[in-house]
Amino acid sequence: MNHHPSREPEMAAVETPDREKTDVTGIDPALIFRTKGFLEPAEGRRLFQVALEASRLGPCLEIGSYCGKSTLYIGAACKKNHSTLFAVDHHEGSEEQQPGEGYFDPETWDIRQGRMDTLPLFRQTLSDGGLLDTVVPVLAKSAVAARHWATPLSLVFIDGGHTFAAAFTDYSAWAGHILPGGYLLIHDIFKDPAAGGQAPHYIYNLAATSGLFAVLPMTGTLGVLRRRACGEVLESFPDA
Repeated sequence: MNHHPSREPEMAAVETPDREKTDVTGIDPALIFRTKGFLEPAEGRRLFQVALEASRLGPCLEIGSYCGKSTLYIGAACKKNHSTLFAVDHHEGSEEQQPGEGYFDPETWDIRQGRMDTLPLFRQTLSDGGLLDTVVPVLAKSAVAARHWATPLSLVFIDGGHTFAAAFTDYSAWAGHILPGGYLLIHDIFKDPAAGGQAPHYIYNLAATSGLFAVLPMTGTLGVLRRRACGEVLESFPDA
């Protein structure tokens, strides 16, 4: 479900595990390094920090798990608070991850099924990260999983399909389930269209201008918004 047109696949990047920067999360840096994904280390640490606060309120949910890099960060935070992370992904990849496309990775191709299947890699990440009792995989499209969803959420992380239709569906389907004081996080926000797709930026602006969320500082391309508490009013309200 992840589509990142402006970035080279992380597995092709030249990098080494950074133990000093990842110790705060308690996650094995070598595991983060070898897990396929498109999340920058600073963005991952911010995910962990926000999830550590949010998961004290209730369960978290991510849309677009891919092979589990973001799941490691959010799941580690949930584990510390004995909370739960719901991980929503159909695990068949986006259009750009199919054979012949720029983001195709042969290791995600299941020759027996004749299609992409990142679920085995994702399950291995959960096992390696000690998250089998913390993360609940939801094998479904975002809209299907949301159809009868009734559980309030302390955090929603949107990193699924990057078409305008997919991004808007993720936002409209899940933002209403966020508890007061909870968080909405959106990945791959590029203000410059030349730098990347604009669908995440579009839904980020929808949330930021809705009045329901307070805008917090970004980390890289990760947007962070906090659901306003009940009775909390906008700073821009007139006095009279």
